[in-house]
Amino acid sequence: MANWSYQHLATDVKSWRATSFLCGTPRRRLAAVAACLFFTLGLLMAHLAMKTYSQQLYHSTSSPSTPHDKVIAMGPPHYDPIREYEKTLPQHNLDLPFPEGKTGRYVKFANQIRFLGWNNCFNEVLMNAHLAYESKRAYVFQDYVWAPHHYPWPQEQWYGDFPRTPLNAIISGPTAGGLWDEGDDAPRSVTEAWFDVVCPQGERRIINTREVKPDITEAPGLVVFETWRKPLHDAPERCIEIQAASAEEDAFAQTFDLQLWGNKDRVVPLLDAFMKSPTSRLLGTSPLVNSAIDRNEYIFFPRGPRPPHPVVRDPWERMMAIHLRRGDYEQHCQGLAVLNPGYYSWNLLDSLPDRYTPPPGGWTEENVAIFMPHCWPSIEQIVQKAHDARKDYIAASPKGGVQRTLDVMYLLTNEKGEFLGQLTEALQKDGWYTIRTTRDLILDQEQTDVSMAVDMDIARRAAVFVGNGFSSFTSNIVYRRLKDGKETGSIRFY
Repeated sequence: MANWSYQHLATDVKSWRATSFLCGTPRRRLAAVAACLFFTLGLLMAHLAMKTYSQQLYHSTSSPSTPHDKVIAMGPPHYDPIREYEKTLPQHNLDLPFPEGKTGRYVKFANQIRFLGWNNCFNEVLMNAHLAYESKRAYVFQDYVWAPHHYPWPQEQWYGDFPRTPLNAIISGPTAGGLWDEGDDAPRSVTEAWFDVVCPQGERRIINTREVKPDITEAPGLVVFETWRKPLHDAPERCIEIQAASAEEDAFAQTFDLQLWGNKDRVVPLLDAFMKSPTSRLLGTSPLVNSAIDRNEYIFFPRGPRPPHPVVRDPWERMMAIHLRRGDYEQHCQGLAVLNPGYYSWNLLDSLPDRYTPPPGGWTEENVAIFMPHCWPSIEQIVQKAHDARKDYIAASPKGGVQRTLDVMYLLTNEKGEFLGQLTEALQKDGWYTIRTTRDLILDQEQTDVSMAVDMDIARRAAVFVGNGFSSFTSNIVYRRLKDGKETGSIRFY
């Protein structure tokens, strides 16, 4: 066994000093003192550096993330598992009994909009699926076909003529082939590929929109809906395909077109009926979108000082989400100002607190000055709206409960320049200690492809949402929040 022993210290001071390095020759003592001072100074500088870094990290508006360029360099996703899921849906079976299988009833909306932003398409997808359900036909769901200039990847990386995303990557529920309520025998939605199998070209009845739309171009939304529902319901043919009239005949040849979505008197009663439908009630977030949010939820946990009163821990209940479209949207707003329109779709509901009535007189410099702050707000206007919305939301805290706190900000934005830095600085000065933006999210290829739906779902979950009343993106967030039962006072517009 090794003979381990402790070295004994000298018991008297003189002996200890005699053996100490620090108390050797004057030169040696001077060198030792200098070394101690240098070491202490180094420790102090390291401490100050770490403190500064910690403060920067604490108040940071960005989180470390995988470089976006790296994801783009890997190319767009193939979606093989989701494609296989859609291909093998159980309703894709010719032997199933009526109202599915080879004797089932189906409707394909070949006139469904393509090559626009997802949110313009989302409106129509849901309403077409609702119409199919009420007509007792299976809805034929389709890929989302991108507007090329919106797609994250350059054309040389595309896998076909146009980039496409499977519907089940973006949403879930009956519209995308999921189940209806228990006991509901409505036929389940099918893919385009299965429609070609179960409804060969020779067995389809074609209805061109020119046969229906001319009589309902200005009709209320409920009349438009019923005018389409009746022939789809009553037609004896199993398979119906709705085709679009030429652009010369109808610039908006969709079943539910742009002129409907932007007209309050026409669209609001239709939205009320749709909200109660199974198509709406059973709509869900896709697993892919949920995975992106789960992956990034940690960046939303509050990083500011502890509030002086008890608060909830859930970051979503402490979050305000703001839809901030910039870039090319300035030209879009200027174009809208010429038309002097009202808000869009769900944003038109009278129950929402921030309503907008277009000023009379059409396009004038005075009217443009009134319009633009609602569509293209300045930094000061954004900060003030966030301030007011927070104040109102906290003031509405339920009596006897935990006082509401809003100290987390999420900016749904395509902005990446100096404007964003100036805005976050102004928001921080107004008490927003944790600020995150779309660009802070860490996303893989598939999640990047559906990032518009990820942003929508974050805004859906936030305690308060501030949006742009002229935007279809804002409108769909408003719909999802109302469907979830969020109070109308938590939905604000510039």
